[in-house]
Amino acid sequence: VILWRRRGVLVFGVFRLFVLVSPHLCRFIYLWSLMWTLGMVDGGSNIVEANWESVSSILQMSGMIAGSALCQTFHTREGCLKAACNLVQCGITNMCVIGGDGSLTGANLFRKEWSGLPEELAKNGHIEKEAVQRYAYLNVVGMVGSIDNDFCAQSHQRTFFLEVLGQHCGYLALVSVLACGADWVFLPESPPEEGWEEQMCVKLSKNRARKKRLNIIIVAEGAIDTQNKPITSEKIKELDTCMTILGHVILASRMGAEVVIALGNHAVRLPLMECVQMTQDVQKAMDERRFQDAVRLQGKSFVGNLNTYKRLAIKLPDDQIPKTNCNVAVINVGPPAAGMNAAVRSAVRVGIAHGHRMLAIYDGFDGFAKGQIKEIGWTDVGGWTGQGGSILGTKRILPGKYLEEITTQMRMHSINALLIIDGFEAYLGLLELSAAWEKHEEFCVPMVMVPTTVSNNMPGSDFSIGADTALNTITDTCDRIKQSASGTKSHVFIIETMGGYCGYLANMGGLAAGAHAAYIFKEPFNIRDLQSNVEHLTEKMKTTIQRGLVLRNESCSENYTTDFIYQLYSEEGVFGCRKNVLGHMQQGGAPSPFDRNFGTKISARTVEWITTKLKEAWGRGKKFTTDDSVCVLGISKRNIIFQPVAELKKETDFEHRIPKEQGWLKLRPLMKILAKYKASYDVSDLGQLEHVQPWSV
Repeated sequence: VILWRRRGVLVFGVFRLFVLVSPHLCRFIYLWSLMWTLGMVDGGSNIVEANWESVSSILQMSGMIAGSALCQTFHTREGCLKAACNLVQCGITNMCVIGGDGSLTGANLFRKEWSGLPEELAKNGHIEKEAVQRYAYLNVVGMVGSIDNDFCAQSHQRTFFLEVLGQHCGYLALVSVLACGADWVFLPESPPEEGWEEQMCVKLSKNRARKKRLNIIIVAEGAIDTQNKPITSEKIKELDTCMTILGHVILASRMGAEVVIALGNHAVRLPLMECVQMTQDVQKAMDERRFQDAVRLQGKSFVGNLNTYKRLAIKLPDDQIPKTNCNVAVINVGPPAAGMNAAVRSAVRVGIAHGHRMLAIYDGFDGFAKGQIKEIGWTDVGGWTGQGGSILGTKRILPGKYLEEITTQMRMHSINALLIIDGFEAYLGLLELSAAWEKHEEFCVPMVMVPTTVSNNMPGSDFSIGADTALNTITDTCDRIKQSASGTKSHVFIIETMGGYCGYLANMGGLAAGAHAAYIFKEPFNIRDLQSNVEHLTEKMKTTIQRGLVLRNESCSENYTTDFIYQLYSEEGVFGCRKNVLGHMQQGGAPSPFDRNFGTKISARTVEWITTKLKEAWGRGKKFTTDDSVCVLGISKRNIIFQPVAELKKETDFEHRIPKEQGWLKLRPLMKILAKYKASYDVSDLGQLEHVQPWSV
């Protein structure tokens, strides 16, 4: 396993995964450089075998456990021969290289040159002739690893200019804008139009005139104008004397194993050098000032992010927005979750950009019935992206017993569409409203729901807004709890998580924090299973591992409670035992960068859907009474899709408020492998690159 030069906690999660899954196959090269490793060239003690214990308790660590060093020698034939000799002597024919496009390109060049290296080594007497045949091929697998892929900026006064990493890629800067609601962004792939200096200053002046306390400008370090001239912090500083330059601000993200699945994506296998070639095509397009091609070559996700930013950050004058004469209402229902305010902000601004009149409903269906409804404007939602909880207010009350009152409010305010942002209560509310079509024609309008719940228990979506923030809270808390016992020996911590009958938080929290076990409702267990877990942990405590972590979903078992499991582990007498119930702290706090981005993008998509539906009915008085007019928008196997709630009913376990099938359960074997149990694991899929014609305009 070879790791890239820059620091990042992805190193620890991924390397730990390789060692634990393939304990007999992994060796670790301790030093690496920009293009390749100094450790591979120097060999000796720089290449050592990694075992189970050597990667224990590293998930929460930052930086690099192996150090780093540049290696100019590797760029020469002599350096390549030394590296090849060291690999052959260690019996290495398979390598996983984690890094950016430079590292992966270097890996491919080394692989191409490999065929002649063993023969030359044998000719010079450095290896046996028999080894040439045995080491004729070098297999290389690349994993893209870059700190340019996660960022969040927050400040509290004046106008702040933040320069972020990303010399040839504006991804980090772009998602930062969506995560913090910044006012302006400079990207290498999408330079600003001529006269941007004046436009930016005018916008900042208008913001200050509206008494906006905070303005944020984000620029990628490789930002350029349309003439390929660099846009620097010094140049922007000259335009606005009230601006404070913060420089490079980077926040690392905790990633490990297949955390991309936890974040709503699926890991896939793609041809390494095709990926690298597409990256190089982006730079070539920028050099040739084909900026539209550069944006499109970055992929659909990048294009979508850029379009969403333009919709949310730049408001056209009112006289330039064609009015639709449609009223779209936004409501929060059920328990609060981090990211729902970002979703409301996105819906309001995208709705206004489409010409709709946006209405905010306060305090859920209870407030709906009481008429707590008012128009909400563009500036009203400024600064909502980073706010936790629910600014609109929310209650768990369902609409069933208020149908008459809600009907009256729908008619009084001429509501043409309804957007509900929340979890299972919102889902049940949609079912009740759609069931009342025959009696109340006011409900015959497009209605859509954005899944927002820390429990991640929504049918129709693999992931919900708020779940990532809750998972971060659980992981951070588990890390702190483990560190609290760093000076003691043989301690086990029993942690209870939220989630109702959905064990997502317990399972993924256990995976991220390195838990010994995680008990969930969907995987029944008995006293013999508990006894086996205790015995297994007892054996592990006889090694250098001195701390254990056990997570329990709050509703995993009626009889095997947190107190019962705590007493069972305590009675063993081999280790001290502590218990913690995390409670509602999992619902609080500011939303994570992912939840901000996810909420922003998915909510914008729902308003696009509503607009399309309303256009179908313009001038015809159409009533929406088909199943596809009441939907849940969610992520399913990497795709964002609208699914009618009527179809989702058969996929729902209403008694336990969970989907009948949950994709994250495929990760259960992985957690067991990492806890040193025997299990098999394979959930990755073959993927296809999104091919873009580089010369299309």
